[in-house]
Amino acid sequence: MTVTKAAVAVLGSANMDLVAYTKVAPRLGETVTGESFRTVPGGKGANQAIAAARAGGAVTMIGAVGDDDFGVRLRAALDAAGVGTGRLRTVPGPSGIAQITVDGAGHNAIVVVPGANGTVTALTPQDEAAIAAAGALLLQLELPLSGVLAGARAARERGVRTVLTPAPAQPLPDELLALTDLLVPNEHEAAALSGEGDPRAAARALLDAVPEVVVTLGAAGCLHAVRGREPLAVPALAAQAVDTTAAGDTFVGALAVALGEGRPADGALRWATAASALSVERHGASSSMPRRAAIDARAAAGSPVR
Repeated sequence: MTVTKAAVAVLGSANMDLVAYTKVAPRLGETVTGESFRTVPGGKGANQAIAAARAGGAVTMIGAVGDDDFGVRLRAALDAAGVGTGRLRTVPGPSGIAQITVDGAGHNAIVVVPGANGTVTALTPQDEAAIAAAGALLLQLELPLSGVLAGARAARERGVRTVLTPAPAQPLPDELLALTDLLVPNEHEAAALSGEGDPRAAARALLDAVPEVVVTLGAAGCLHAVRGREPLAVPALAAQAVDTTAAGDTFVGALAVALGEGRPADGALRWATAASALSVERHGASSSMPRRAAIDARAAAGSPVR
């Protein structure tokens, strides 16, 4: 059976990830010796774009890179993944970077410096046309809030579904929440936005602001909540985690593709969970994101975490 590609637009950041691997992450004021270092194309926007493209979507990236070597490499990585970069502008100055420390358990700590991403404060008519041509717009919070709001407004005006990842966590204006069709926070972001520590309570509270919520829970899977129903728990698949960087972005990119193909929500969530499980078994951000055939295989064969 031929599947029509899901059309996905991503308005978001592109960063070069500067990743140091160490057995134990340093505490404040402490120096430790690392085991290895890599530079990997990343940024939450670029990550979600690459994840969606590898999952089988027709993806357009809207954003900015600098006129430095990192900008050249970021654009090349998106092109190589099959992401459309016609709306990825090049601006004077440095590209965004993320300084990432990954410890022996695969946990990470990240410092983001926006660089060129900070220039995306508004949209051009061409950007809005790219959003109009998509079935879904993926948004995150590594761009200026004015740019994120402009994208959400453009999507709502054109009947395009808006999927917001509220990261890095920050207070959100009521207007942005009102323009969001699907909110995908992790459990910490859900708690910060709702004031509720329990993920189920947080999901229910967030439904006062948005019609649909997926709270990601790492190795515990995710919760799917819509108005009028109790949250549905979707278990994670068993995985040998070596690096959790961009696991959430992989999940969102794959979920957008699955929903864009018309899959039911529970099936789409299970497929996205398989993509996320594969990503944590590999090092890096964009370099860890699986292709469609691998996701299909893991979804078919994977066993849930007990």
